[in-house]
Amino acid sequence: QVQLVESGGALVQPGGSLRLSCAASGIAFYTYDMGWYRQAPGKQRELVASISHQHITNYSESAKGRFTISRDNDRNIMYLQMNSLKPEDTAVYQCNGKSFLGTISWEYWGQGTQVTVSL
Repeated sequence: QVQLVESGGALVQPGGSLRLSCAASGIAFYTYDMGWYRQAPGKQRELVASISHQHITNYSESAKGRFTISRDNDRNIMYLQMNSLKPEDTAVYQCNGKSFLGTISWEYWGQGTQVTVSL
């Protein structure tokens, strides 16, 4: 059974930091391209940051310079370190994993963790 389980979401004040974790099980984690997405109320889900199975990272413009994505293939965990948080970072953050083999692909989502940035 494949599971992606996020944790680390919380209520934090503007300027604060959080570290989100995504623990994966049931997949060959090291072969998966992983990403963090977020969805704020009334908005479309957007990609925040991604890290490929080769550890190549990519960030949205809003995340650049503030967020850092990383992965630990020994522990099957992906992280998102978020610093200098702003109210507009408030959203449900979900982790995503994708893998490809020729024309076959696999994709999984976690349930999400709530991040609220407010005074």
